[in-house]
Amino acid sequence: MEQVRFGIVGIGNMGSGHMYSFLNNYVPGAVLTAICDIKESRLEWAKGVCADKGVQFFSDYKELLASGTVDAVIIATPHYLHPIIAMDAIDAGINVISEKPIGVYTKKVYELIEKVKSRPDVTFGIMFNQRTNAYYQKMRDMVQSGELGELKRCVWIITDWYRTQAYYNSGGWRATWAGEGGGVLMNQCPHQLDLWQWIFGMPKKIFAKCDIGKYHDIEVEDDVTAMAEYENGSTAVFITSTGEFPGTNRLEITGSKGKLVYENEKLVYTKLSVDEREFTKNSSAGFGKIEKEQINIEVEGGTGEQHVGILKNFTNHLLKGEELLAPGIEGIRGLSIANAMMLSSWKNEWVDVVNDGEEFWTMLQEKIKTSKAKEDAGIVFSTEGSYGV
Repeated sequence: MEQVRFGIVGIGNMGSGHMYSFLNNYVPGAVLTAICDIKESRLEWAKGVCADKGVQFFSDYKELLASGTVDAVIIATPHYLHPIIAMDAIDAGINVISEKPIGVYTKKVYELIEKVKSRPDVTFGIMFNQRTNAYYQKMRDMVQSGELGELKRCVWIITDWYRTQAYYNSGGWRATWAGEGGGVLMNQCPHQLDLWQWIFGMPKKIFAKCDIGKYHDIEVEDDVTAMAEYENGSTAVFITSTGEFPGTNRLEITGSKGKLVYENEKLVYTKLSVDEREFTKNSSAGFGKIEKEQINIEVEGGTGEQHVGILKNFTNHLLKGEELLAPGIEGIRGLSIANAMMLSSWKNEWVDVVNDGEEFWTMLQEKIKTSKAKEDAGIVFSTEGSYGV
């Protein structure tokens, strides 16, 4: 393969952004050859933009998959469709990049993962563009290399997602159980949930309070406070909201050898002169203090190339064998955390993060039955739940 032919399924906000990345030649070795959307108005708009670019257009994604025009597809549809289209693409032998989240409920994503494992000849990636951020990459390296010592705590306050009621009123599918499958955890936070586990690791148990429509007239969560515990005894706190202004985005990780804080595109490492665990065992001073050094960490690449960076990496993987930065099957990790948070809130108890997904799926179906999105023409219902189109 000398060039990767890409198709885009769903030409809304995210899909159109990817379209321009290809048309502007931001992704060496890649070319846009097909676009699919069920909305005729979006297709007509895309035809105008892509005139004389050699792009073919489809209103049915299955026709695109069977057309022979693409080597890979980007799935940029409503959330419920992500695993469904991905499995169809994999069956057709076509490589896939899914927008986040990988799906709405893990039960379906487990099916997708089995499909991926059965086709080692097909590459499955996910658009976790925040993994291109050099600050997060540096934090991950420091944590996983043991530079921070024994891990104690991870605290992420990510409340700068402010949204008005007008935002939620902009689409009949938005912020509904049937249309979107959730609120701030499903729409705004998949990147942070992924980075949390990517850097600090997967928690074992979670207890969460997910407030439904606390600040907006919506049927899903817009404010979340969660606690998590790990196998080794370390803990984590995750706080997010779309109802605070100006909000905060601060990630703090503490280990026995120091503390990392990332905020406002600045990464600060407070390095201890001696491991705290050793100090507390050996010090004779009841109120002893450990000498410390504050280091402002500089990184090359800043916040990274984001979406274009993922597209470049995926293309280079297919053409040159470059290691994938965001393998698609890893998408279930952040989704497992999100599902566990909601399940914990619904049950008001601690829950295991990794489970078979049955209980969450069952409770989600009850939410869908009364969802306002049922009246929206863009929602299709099936025996496995609903999904927006």
